Amino acid sequence: MPRPALTVPLLTFVLALGLFALLQRSENSRAAQETVTTRPLPPGASTDERVAALQAAVRDAPDGKRAFAPLGLAYLQKARESGDPAFYARAEGVLRRALRIDPRDATAVTGLSTLALARHDFRGALPLAERARRLQPDAVAAFPVLVDALVELGRYDAAARALQTFVDRKPSLPSYARVSYFRELHGDLEGAAEAMRLAVSAGGGSPENVAYVRALLGNLEFVRGRLTRARRAYEASLAVLPDHAPAEAGLARVDAAAGRFAPAIRRLRALVDRLPLPEYVVALGETELAAGRRREARDDFDLVRVQQRLLAGRGVNTDVELALFEADHGSAERGVSLARRAWTAAPSVRSADALAWALTRAGRPTEGLRFARRALKLGWRDPLVLYHAGVTARDAGRTAEARRLLRRSLARNPRFSPLYGPRAQRALKGL
Repeated sequence: MPRPALTVPLLTFVLALGLFALLQRSENSRAAQETVTTRPLPPGASTDERVAALQAAVRDAPDGKRAFAPLGLAYLQKARESGDPAFYARAEGVLRRALRIDPRDATAVTGLSTLALARHDFRGALPLAERARRLQPDAVAAFPVLVDALVELGRYDAAARALQTFVDRKPSLPSYARVSYFRELHGDLEGAAEAMRLAVSAGGGSPENVAYVRALLGNLEFVRGRLTRARRAYEASLAVLPDHAPAEAGLARVDAAAGRFAPAIRRLRALVDRLPLPEYVVALGETELAAGRRREARDDFDLVRVQQRLLAGRGVNTDVELALFEADHGSAERGVSLARRAWTAAPSVRSADALAWALTRAGRPTEGLRFARRALKLGWRDPLVLYHAGVTARDAGRTAEARRLLRRSLARNPRFSPLYGPRAQRALKGL
């Protein structure tokens, strides 16, 4: 399988990470889990089955050390699949127990670094990942967290070097997915899609991981304006894992882009009813606004704030996401405060975009433009980020720059958002 080159101009994937989109499972966690369970696991065992087997192993040998760290990894995988941050506390408890038993347990250290990353504590995740590498210099288990933390801290040159080493040592679903994200951040959407297809082909130890990268491929096709291909990728994700949340959300985006607001809202409502993560609730509310359902949207936006408080109570830092939400649907000044805190903690292109937009919405576009340009310094071509930057430039009196940015935001997919796509078109027409 060819190795994706990182020496060409690079582009990124989304945590659109969102950041809850990170692949957090170490490559040897399945083997680690199976060697410590007291009963054999069937092929393709679910995460719930693995958790139950590892809990039994802990009960059978409470003074032993082998089951605690794998159980912590299983709890982290369960948090990814369920969206329930309560599993973070469970993971932390057993991972710290593993380290009390053996301070050199590299799997436990990797697990704690992954936990810090999941909570968006990037400064805490990085030294833990580096410690795990020192404990196991020949292993690659720490590289996913190492790369992700460096990216989110804005240390892109160091991230590129670490990612190249990761791919060289183990071309696999986690490494290819990160190549895709890195290329996407640098504006190479075609290269990002190519790397994500390699991630899909590589497969993974968990159906959720495979479904997830298929959904990410759908996101890339959507941004590129290839709605039919995007729909196929989301449907392929659901074929691997029915009811997979990112794929369901993706299909709703495709429906909304085609003006089919009613089915999009139904799909998002069903998703939010079982998994009320802020990103899905915001998507629902904004689709409702686009469809003229303002009262329903207001009710859903109230739920966003409730969920953000619950996540904060579980130790999850959502400053970037909440800053953008407040800028669009709440208090712009509160958005500025949150975004400044996010920028100070992790000066990445994501936090730069949040701060630029919050400043613009608070009536300070000239200051915001400095950060909007920082958000785009790598070549990021996310249409929503380009829309933010275009409006910021317009409000700062930079008409030519605004026209260029707004055209770029609409170039590939004018229907990138049911709410902001039409606003970008109106803003461009107004220039």
